[in-house]
Amino acid sequence: MIVPVTAVFAAVTGLLLLVLSTHVVRFRLKYRKGMGVTDDRDFEAAVRAHANLVEYAPLGLLMLGLAELNGVPGQLVYWAGMALVVGRVLHAWGMINGRGGTHWARMAGIVLTWLAILVAALLLLWNVYQVYG
Repeated sequence: MIVPVTAVFAAVTGLLLLVLSTHVVRFRLKYRKGMGVTDDRDFEAAVRAHANLVEYAPLGLLMLGLAELNGVPGQLVYWAGMALVVGRVLHAWGMINGRGGTHWARMAGIVLTWLAILVAALLLLWNVYQVYG
C-alpha cells in the first residue's frame, strides 16, 4: 500500500521542520545556548514555532495517512492535508514575525490546523462507520 497524498504533505512538513530548525540553531549559535532560551523574544518565538510544528504535525499526518490507507477519497485527504500544511506554515510565519505575540497569520494558522485535525478525525470516524457500521 502506498499513500501518495500523505507522502507529499509529509515531505513538505519535513522541509518546514528543517527551515524552522535552522532558524533555532542560528539563535543557539548566536547566544551559545545549547538548551533553553535567552530573554531574546525572537529566539523564544523561533523555538516555540519549531516546537509547535512538532506538537501538531505528527498527529495530523498520521491521521491523513490512516484516512488514505482506509480508503477515504483522495480529494478529501488532499484538502485536509492542504489545510494542515498551510496552517502550519502560517502559524510559524505569524509566530516568528509577530515575535510570539498576536499576529493574524498565527491565529489563521492554528484555526486551519485545528480544522484539518477535526476534518481528518471526522473522515476517519465516517470511514470506519461506513465499513463496520
